[in-house]
Amino acid sequence: MAEHNHVVSKDGNVTMDRVTEALGRIEPGQKERILSDFEQFKVYLGKRIQLAQRIGLNEEQLALAAGKIADYLAAYEEPRNSEEKLLLELWRAGNKEERHRLAHMLVKMVQQE
Repeated sequence: MAEHNHVVSKDGNVTMDRVTEALGRIEPGQKERILSDFEQFKVYLGKRIQLAQRIGLNEEQLALAAGKIADYLAAYEEPRNSEEKLLLELWRAGNKEERHRLAHMLVKMVQQE
């Protein structure tokens, strides 16, 4: 079963509590490949955003999911490069509204790639 089946309901709503579960199921080797290189991370995130758009998620839903992913990474993963370290520091420094804005910016960044 594809990852999107775990976090998106049939009506296109994102089930946020399942985002963490889906991220936790990524094979350790694959997770390391994604997180070890920032360009690879952007490619991975971009593919997931394209998938989410194809099934009908709007910009706000994408940002909410990106925020949940950022929460997971901040809580469970150590930064593996300077870009991830900067994102982590910005994430931790921001309040809820600023983090949400940063999530929108991350989505926008990978959509422009």
